[in-house]
Amino acid sequence: MTDTSPPEKLVGALSSGLKVLRYLASSSVAHGVSRIAKDLDLNASTCFNLLKTLVHERLVTFDESTKTYSIGLGLVELAKGSLEKASYVRLMRPHLQELAARHNITTTLWQEARDDRVVLVDLAESSSTMRIHMSIGQRLPRYIAALGRCMAAHSGLSVVELRRKVSDLRWESGPSFESFMRDVEHVRRYGYAVDNGNYVKGVLTVSSPILDAQGHPLMAMSAVGFATQFSESSLQALSEDLRERCREATVAISGGAVTQLWNAEI
Repeated sequence: MTDTSPPEKLVGALSSGLKVLRYLASSSVAHGVSRIAKDLDLNASTCFNLLKTLVHERLVTFDESTKTYSIGLGLVELAKGSLEKASYVRLMRPHLQELAARHNITTTLWQEARDDRVVLVDLAESSSTMRIHMSIGQRLPRYIAALGRCMAAHSGLSVVELRRKVSDLRWESGPSFESFMRDVEHVRRYGYAVDNGNYVKGVLTVSSPILDAQGHPLMAMSAVGFATQFSESSLQALSEDLRERCREATVAISGGAVTQLWNAEI
């Protein structure tokens, strides 16, 4: 049997750090350092230093715009092997919420399903009165829109196989296959894809893949908005933000097996 009795001397800093992690893991929203310190009865300075350390170790994430902390994807690496996909979804939720608020768009998380489909497993919406609405459980063809380019880039399928699958898709203003493949190569090099009105006219989607330890697409995160709301600079900022979050998720979920991703400059 495992000895679970307390040691003769507890390491106070470790206990306090774990207390902070449990607090953030049990919360559905991010919190500032003052709130965390007050709720856990910790010295504010001590709490701040604990949080800085946890952020450095990628166990906690810090949102510069709101000065708040939430649970980080580094926990996936520690718990690798015991987590199911549902746990990944929960860990991605703060990223969905932060992206939606920061860029004023709807963010979605898609997971691979059977029969060449993907299913919407989580989403976050901005506070804008005009926004794209989607429903959890919604299913799409695996190779459609921006997320489809991401799935195709890491599918391992030949060009002939991809041509056959893409030819069966229904778009409002579909790209040529040659254009689709250029976008697929863009994903492999830069880590994201953009669909500007191909799948739905007037709607712009940016997507980035999340890969497993074998480099296969496990999920894709997408940001969806009206094409008219994006400038060149805001689209680039969104693409970089989305890509880096998916890169971090990939490293965590793969257990560090996939680390060298998308190093080219945008």
